Amino acid sequence: MPVEPPTRVAIIGGGCAAITTAFELTRPELGGRFDVTIYQLGWRLGGKGASGRGPSGRIEEHGLHFWLGFYENAFRLLRECYAELAATPGAFDFGDWRDAFMTDSTIGLSAQSADHGWYNWSACFPPRPGLPGDPVPPEALSVQSYVGNALALLLTLIESVDSRAAGEGHPVRSPFRAAAVVGDPQGIVSAIRDLVGGTFSVSMALVVEAIAVFQAGLKLLPPVLSTPLLDLAAWIAHSLRDWLEKSLVRTPYYQHVWEVMDIVVASVVGVLRCGLLTDPRGFDAIDDHDWREWLLLHGASPRSVQSPFVRGLYDLAMAYEDGDPERPALSAAAAVRGTLRMFFSYRGALYWKMNAGMGDVIFAPFYEVLRRRGVRFEFFHRLTNVRLNDSATQVPGDARFVAALDFDVQARIRGGGEYAPLVTVRGKPCWPARPDHAQLINGRKLAAEDRDLESHWDTRRATTKTLHVGTDFDFVVLGISIGAIPDTCAEVLAADARWRDMVARVKTIETQAFQVWLDRNLDDLAWQGRNVIGSAFTKPFDTWSDMAHTVPEEGWTVPPQTVLYFCGALAANAEPDGDPGYPQRRQEQVKANAIVHLCQSAPLLWPNVQDERGEFRWDMLRDGAATSGKPEHPAAPAGPARFDTQYWRANVNPSDL
Repeated sequence: MPVEPPTRVAIIGGGCAAITTAFELTRPELGGRFDVTIYQLGWRLGGKGASGRGPSGRIEEHGLHFWLGFYENAFRLLRECYAELAATPGAFDFGDWRDAFMTDSTIGLSAQSADHGWYNWSACFPPRPGLPGDPVPPEALSVQSYVGNALALLLTLIESVDSRAAGEGHPVRSPFRAAAVVGDPQGIVSAIRDLVGGTFSVSMALVVEAIAVFQAGLKLLPPVLSTPLLDLAAWIAHSLRDWLEKSLVRTPYYQHVWEVMDIVVASVVGVLRCGLLTDPRGFDAIDDHDWREWLLLHGASPRSVQSPFVRGLYDLAMAYEDGDPERPALSAAAAVRGTLRMFFSYRGALYWKMNAGMGDVIFAPFYEVLRRRGVRFEFFHRLTNVRLNDSATQVPGDARFVAALDFDVQARIRGGGEYAPLVTVRGKPCWPARPDHAQLINGRKLAAEDRDLESHWDTRRATTKTLHVGTDFDFVVLGISIGAIPDTCAEVLAADARWRDMVARVKTIETQAFQVWLDRNLDDLAWQGRNVIGSAFTKPFDTWSDMAHTVPEEGWTVPPQTVLYFCGALAANAEPDGDPGYPQRRQEQVKANAIVHLCQSAPLLWPNVQDERGEFRWDMLRDGAATSGKPEHPAAPAGPARFDTQYWRANVNPSDL
C-alpha cells in the first residue's frame, strides 16, 4: 500500500504561536505526517519574547519577562520539551525544567500619599498545591469556582484585619450561624431574607456569617437562589464597605486591604448581576466594558479603581491606548478572568521568574527539539506579501486560498547550508544579540553597513524568494503579530472584511524597556522590603524587577551585584511609517526617558542611588565591554555618558507591538 507523502507546512514567524504550532504538528505520535519549515526574520526565534547575549554574555531582553503560576498550557508544553530533550541521545541536556525558574509569590505595588510620599506595599501569597502544567480539573476553572475562591479571600482579609485590630475592641459575636443552613436551599433563602431584612444588628461577625451563607448557596446554585444571592451580595457589599470606611482607612496597610476587599466585593456583585454564573459565554459576556468602568458600575468606590492594585494590573498588561497613561483601556472580561486566575488558580507560586533570558530558557530548548524532529529553519526571511489565488479563475463555490508567499531574503548562508544560530555562554546554548556574520555571504560588508536584520525599516536584501502552493507548501500558518499584518497581507485584507475589522479594532502599542547592571545590591541602595516584581510606579517605566538571580548565568569575568529591569508603554508617535530614521529616534527617546527615570524616579525607591549632591551615582553602572577582560576594550566612560554602556530598547517594529 503506497505511503502518502507528508503535508508540507510553511510557518511564518518564530514567536510563541509559531513555535507552539510546529511543536504540535511534529509530535512523534503523528508519525511524520507534517513536514514543517519555519521562515523567520533575522537570526533568532522568540518574537516579543526574544532575548540575546551581549557584551560579557549579559542577557538583553525586549522587556521584563516572567510567567505566572496559572500558565497551564505554556508550562505543560515546556515540561514536555525539556523531558524530550532529556530522553534524546546526543541532545543538549537543559536539566530539569524547574531549574530554569525561580519561584516568587510576592506582589509589590508603589503608592503615593500626602503623608508618606512614595512608598511600597507588598503582599506574599502562600504556595499552592501542584505545579503549573499538571492536569487541571475542569471545574477548577469555572466562574463558580472563581467566585468561591474570591469569597474565601474576602474572609481571609477580614480575619487578617480583625487580628491586627484585636486591641481596638472586642469583636461582636453573631447571633446567626451559617452552618445551620448548609445544603438546605430553603434554609438559605430564609437566612438571606433575615439578613437582608435587618432581623439582626449588623456587625463584622454577621458579615462573616453572611459570606458563609453565600458560599453555601453558591455550591447549590439552583435557579431559585439566583435572585436571593444577588440580594445578599448587595447587602454584604453595603455592610462591608460601611465597616471598611469606618475602620480601615487610617493607615496605608488598612487602606490597601480596604481597596482589595472593595474590588473583590464589586467583582462578585458584577458576576451575579451580569449572570456570568450561567451565561455560556462566561467572562466574554462583559468584554465590551473597560475594567474600571465595570467595577464602578457594580459598586466599587472611585478610590479602589484608582488604587495601586488596579493601576498595577493595567501597567503589567501595558493597557494604555496609544501608550497614553491618560487613556487606560483593559477589557473587563480579560481583567476579571485574568485576576481571578492569577490569584486563585496559580500552582506552586504566583510568579515564575526565568533564571536566564526567555530566549535561553524557552526558545533555545524548543529550537533544539524541533531541529531534531526534522523541522527546517529558514532564518533571514522577511515576508513581504501573502498572495491569494486569482478570483477571476476561481472555481464557483470555492473559497479564496493562499497561492504564494513572497519573501525578501536578507542574507544568504555560506555554502548554502543551514544557519547555526546559537552561541554558548556558561556551557549553555543561547541566542546572541547580533547575527554571526562569519556564516553569511558578504558578512563583513553586512557588518560594516550595520544592517538591522530585525528592523521593519531596514529593507535591504540579498535576493527574493517566492513559494507556491502545491509546489513548495500545502498549508501556511501565519504566526506573525497582528501589528505586522497590514504590511504583509494586503490582499487578504482587501478580500475579507473580518480581517479588516480585526486589524482596525484590535489595538497595539509600542513599548520601551531598559536594563542596568550595578556594582551595588538593593540593600546597599536602601531598598525597604522584599525582592518583588514591582508595578504601579511612576511613568513611563512603571514596572520593574531586581533580576540579580540571572547574573550567574551571564559571562562576566567579575560579576556585578545585580541587574534591574524596567519597562512600560511608549506613547504613540505620529511620524510617517516609512521613515527609515524613525526607530533610531525612538531609541534616543527611550534612552532619554531612562536617564530621567534613573535621576528622578529611582531615588524614590532606592535613596542611595544618589550621592551627597543629589546626583545619580553613574559610577555604579557596570560596562560589559570594559570588564570583559579584553585589553582592546577601553575603560567605561564617566557621568551620564556611562549609561551608553547599558541596554535599552524601543519596541516599535510592527512585529514587536
